[in-house]
Amino acid sequence: MQTKFRRYDLDWLRVIVFGLLIFYHVGMFFVPWGWHVKNNTIYDWLIWPMLFLNQWRLPILFVISGMGTYYAFGKRTVGQFNWERFKRLGIPLIFGMLFIVPPQIYFERVANAQFTGTYWEYFTTVARDGIYPQGNISWHHLWFLPYLLIFSWILSPIFLQIRKRPGKFVQWIKRLVAKPLGLYWFIVPLYFWESLVEPFFDITHDLIHDWFAIINYSTFFFFGFVLISLGETFWESVEKIKKKALVIGLICFTGLIVCWQFEDGYFRHFTEALLKVANLWSWILVLFAYAAQYLNRPSKTLAYANRAVYPFYILHQTVTITIGYYLMNLDWGFIPKATLLVVGTFGISWIIYDLFILRIPFLHPLFGLKKKKPAID
Repeated sequence: MQTKFRRYDLDWLRVIVFGLLIFYHVGMFFVPWGWHVKNNTIYDWLIWPMLFLNQWRLPILFVISGMGTYYAFGKRTVGQFNWERFKRLGIPLIFGMLFIVPPQIYFERVANAQFTGTYWEYFTTVARDGIYPQGNISWHHLWFLPYLLIFSWILSPIFLQIRKRPGKFVQWIKRLVAKPLGLYWFIVPLYFWESLVEPFFDITHDLIHDWFAIINYSTFFFFGFVLISLGETFWESVEKIKKKALVIGLICFTGLIVCWQFEDGYFRHFTEALLKVANLWSWILVLFAYAAQYLNRPSKTLAYANRAVYPFYILHQTVTITIGYYLMNLDWGFIPKATLLVVGTFGISWIIYDLFILRIPFLHPLFGLKKKKPAID
């Protein structure tokens, strides 16, 4: 039977991974990859920690979201659950697209000499000029919300069936997971998506043409729901496998670095796909195992951070890009700029959250806040 106490380790992981997202987006300002505003000096060495983080940061968020969905169902019907998901994800998405994301596009347009004028002059064009990148309406970093909302809606009947009547399916997964390295059977579908679907569909986050991302991330979301439904079987298995998973993760990421040095070809593609899914799944297991060992306890800091993390997610990239626009052409080094971006993004997001969002109840649903301390999403 599923334990009913709260998993504080999942709360901590959610906070930590979203916190790492801020560092990741600060890093995007400095690396060669395309982003909305770029520093006047690019640092190639930074791509390696960015690549390591990029392997598992989004997959684990979808796994954690799937786990939270298990608890979100509770005694709800499918209709009640889907309406609650819209309030929790859809309303902040709409608000964010209208009021949080537009400054990002404005500074990008000005930085690239695609627009001159005040922000208000630009803002009047947001709804008129169509969808980004040609137009000015976009969800940018908030793409996670519509994907999670749609995954929740589509999978909700299946989730309800597993939640209420787990039956033979969950028992079969329990037996599989309880075997040595049994948790690694989950990489089988991931390998097929990575090797056979990914080459044909670039990740666009536009929902319409993003078939690899949709299939891949919905799989992680489903995995999260299934794993948490296993109860103590999952936590016992992940505890047993954590040291092996750490070794496998180190070997696979090293293998990826070697693999990236060779020219593209069928052998490299299928090898890279295997290394990639084994690598990211290993780090996900490692994070769950060590979080369960060291972080599964309540604290006032966690209670505050767990509620703040959703508004921080909504706000942070707009703050980062705004600061970055004013720093991009300054002749400063990496350390001063990166420090100001990190401290400024966390600090300004905290000021907006603590002094305004928390204290104005009208703003709570616009930033996904519940009246009481929210469960994990």
